[in-house]
Amino acid sequence: MRTKKPGINILVEPSLHRALQDLAESAGVSLSTVAHDLIREAINLREDAALAALLDIRIRALGKKETLSHGDIWE
Repeated sequence: MRTKKPGINILVEPSLHRALQDLAESAGVSLSTVAHDLIREAINLREDAALAALLDIRIRALGKKETLSHGDIWE
C-alpha cells in the first residue's frame, strides 16, 4: 500500500546501515521507522539548542531591575 507521506532516499556507510538494522531488529520495527524517529529526535535536539541559545541572549539583555524573582511571583 502506498503512503501519502513524502519519502527521501539516503546513502549511508555500511557500519551505519548495520547499526540502524540492529536498532530496528531490537525494537521490532522497520528500518524506515528507526530512521524517521532518529531524524525527528535530531531535529528536536537542534530546536532545543537554538531555543536555549535565544534564551541565553535574552537573559543577558535583561537588567536585574526588570526581572522578578521566583519568590516575588509566587507570593
